[in-house]
Amino acid sequence: MQAIEQLKKEHEGIMQMLLILENVAGRLERQETVPPEDLQAMAEFLSVFIDRCHHSKEEEYLFPALEEAGLPRQGHPVETLLDEHATGRKLIATLQESLARIRSGDARGAQLFAETVSQYMDLLELHIEKERTVLFPLAEKHLDLRQDAELLEAFENLEKERIGPGRHEAFHKLLKRLKKTYLK
Repeated sequence: MQAIEQLKKEHEGIMQMLLILENVAGRLERQETVPPEDLQAMAEFLSVFIDRCHHSKEEEYLFPALEEAGLPRQGHPVETLLDEHATGRKLIATLQESLARIRSGDARGAQLFAETVSQYMDLLELHIEKERTVLFPLAEKHLDLRQDAELLEAFENLEKERIGPGRHEAFHKLLKRLKKTYLK
């Protein structure tokens, strides 16, 4: 299914960003300098690419399609995944707060950043594993080719409307640049 493959591919980029964040958190804890524009770009990746783009595709299109196919939301993995999306949003807000502290010279900002990155990594690694081993196989089993095509079209429209044309590709370029800088 092309729609599910797109989500899996996005997971690869998300996992790369988590590794970058882990490296950056370590640098900040060691009081090494990290350019503020890199920190802001990472935070934007989390809030825009992961939450506004990837999670919205799941929440607004994939999960309802699975419900329509007969899988209940409550008592099903979808309910847990939605809760995890909400937790992720709270952690992203805390990460933004830590960046504001870092910019203002608050020494606690780096520690808050590192703690939040650790929590976010733990959350997303388990979350992605659930989607990979439970949700996506269910989708591939219960959704047909027509639904796949509808999902793919909805995903493309969401990207254009929510994050803007070319933004997805720009995030992949950002990942490539940050990997060169932080994952040598």
